[in-house]
Amino acid sequence: MAAISIERVRKQFGAVPVLHEVSIEIPDGSFTVLVGPSGCGKSTLLRMLAGLEDISAGVIRVDGRVVNDLLPKERDMAMVFQSYALYPHMTVRENMGFSLTLARVADAEKRRRVEDAARILDLDKLLERHPRELSGGQRQRVAMGRAIVRDPQVFLFDEPLSNLDAKLRVQMRAEIRKLHQRLRTTTVYVTHDQIEAMTMADQIVVMREGRIEQSGSPLELFDRPANLFVAQFIGSPSMNMLHGRIGNDGQALESAGLRWPVTPAHAAHAGRDLCWGIRPTDLRLADDGQGVPATVEVVEPTGAETEMQVLAGTATLSLVLPGRTGARVGDRVHVAVDPTKAHLFDAGTQQRLE
Repeated sequence: MAAISIERVRKQFGAVPVLHEVSIEIPDGSFTVLVGPSGCGKSTLLRMLAGLEDISAGVIRVDGRVVNDLLPKERDMAMVFQSYALYPHMTVRENMGFSLTLARVADAEKRRRVEDAARILDLDKLLERHPRELSGGQRQRVAMGRAIVRDPQVFLFDEPLSNLDAKLRVQMRAEIRKLHQRLRTTTVYVTHDQIEAMTMADQIVVMREGRIEQSGSPLELFDRPANLFVAQFIGSPSMNMLHGRIGNDGQALESAGLRWPVTPAHAAHAGRDLCWGIRPTDLRLADDGQGVPATVEVVEPTGAETEMQVLAGTATLSLVLPGRTGARVGDRVHVAVDPTKAHLFDAGTQQRLE
């Protein structure tokens, strides 16, 4: 296992900058997820870690050793790709052991490592099959097994679940997390899916346009997003956001033609252009006459909870309610707002204010 230090790393393709002095500390044995929209530079950074892309500037250290100029095979990292990259003419056993064959590992040792990895991944009954005879989830486990047998210092995952259907993605998320808990190998995982990031990571690094917006534990990012981008990227459905000002009396935010409750701490920013956010899970339906008046526009029961959209003034709000509701499209309702659950951002800088 090894800690990774990424220090002021930059990447340019020609004259086009892709990464802007990125710095990240990845603790030994941790599961770190790089997350962000397509084109934010997360896969480029992973490939630079692996040695598949050159570094334009900066330093990458693994276990204290600078690896900038090392070949991929000299970095002691194993990468799992989105496309599985299995050899179709080889069996599962041959695919998993191929890197050991190239390294001239003795046959008995190679057999032991492959069969140990197969037991961990529940592939022991599939070792003589070819990739065409496997499901998508089984192929991904073979790709993971090929990485495990190398016993590397670091695992690198590049969007490994994006080719799987929704149910299988949930299952594979749990399997990868259990695998990490068992092996405790330092892992860097790239995804654009913030649900994957929230459910799998010890540390999340949120990226946008080649820069780091925020890093921390999943709950730190959820509870205290550093800026507007992180607030709306982390969490599903996305955080509700209102633009307005707190009146000089400090009693309410004036936005969308309505008055929204604020805390005394919020009132200190009276007269300033603000973005006021609250998560759908922090809103509830209230008794008539209490809360903010609204009209139901969408009701989506999912069984254990109900997702709803309402029009409050000129603003559309999302709510996630536990259980089921009798509200129907077109109903007039009132939405209870707890101001202590709200998040405040400067409308100009988009940075958190509290």
